Amino acid sequence: MILAIASGKGGTGKTTVSASLASVWPGPALAVDLDVEEPNLHLFLHPEIAGAEKAYMEVPLADESKCTACGACSEICQFKAISLLGDVLITFPEMCHGCGACLEVCPAGALTPDRRELGEVSWGQAGKIGFLMGKLRVGEAMSPPLMRSVRGKMAQMQAQSGADVIVDCPPGVSCPAVNAVMGSDMILLVTEPTPFGLYDFRLAHQAFAPMNKPMAAVINRAGLGDDGVRQYCRRHNLPILAEIPFDRQVAQAYSQGQVVAQASPAMKVAFEDLAAQIRCLASGDAEAEKEAHHA
Repeated sequence: MILAIASGKGGTGKTTVSASLASVWPGPALAVDLDVEEPNLHLFLHPEIAGAEKAYMEVPLADESKCTACGACSEICQFKAISLLGDVLITFPEMCHGCGACLEVCPAGALTPDRRELGEVSWGQAGKIGFLMGKLRVGEAMSPPLMRSVRGKMAQMQAQSGADVIVDCPPGVSCPAVNAVMGSDMILLVTEPTPFGLYDFRLAHQAFAPMNKPMAAVINRAGLGDDGVRQYCRRHNLPILAEIPFDRQVAQAYSQGQVVAQASPAMKVAFEDLAAQIRCLASGDAEAEKEAHHA
């Protein structure tokens, strides 16, 4: 199973839930940080990194001596990563999306494959939990290509270990967030019971709902704000599987880089129950889904 843990905005507790679920998961678990622009799952799981590798994307390299200035490459590029200025061919590798179309249409062979560094993929072990993360290179504008490299390594690690995968996704509903939840078996949305939390939660639910994946919610900082998130979930038959209290002990554990599920016996039981409900929903257990919604 691949579980995507997402949120409409940053700061709702998505990483807190990801780390806690991984720590209590009943069986082999692989924790994956796909928030490559600002990964911080490792700050809570404290993995021992066993390996790392650079990730690259193919970009065109121009040989002006072969260019006939036909303009075929600039015409096909939708991102203006390659242009013809008079009879001078200019490339902008940072704007390239790596589709390779320009290489295919160049009749003179003036373009050859080169590469641009995207960032780094690293992996290791946090106790019994497998760990994988990507970190975007400073100055790199596009995160989805690096995320695809992380997902490729994730598939290898999952195949080797047979582990369930818990993915800490980027916040929001932009391309990186959508890319992160694709391929998952279930989406868990983490929110907070405030007007701002509800607004972004609604955007996330509406963005991911067309994927027709099982979806559920966790309310963090319960006891704060109002009842808007609960009312929205009831209207849309979206089960709320857990509510993490607005509690000093929880906040203190978070501030010290501790896994919240290990902060107290009550929190451990709460996350163990959350893990059990997720497994039931992901397996399509209709009765479990009904009970979870009314819990």
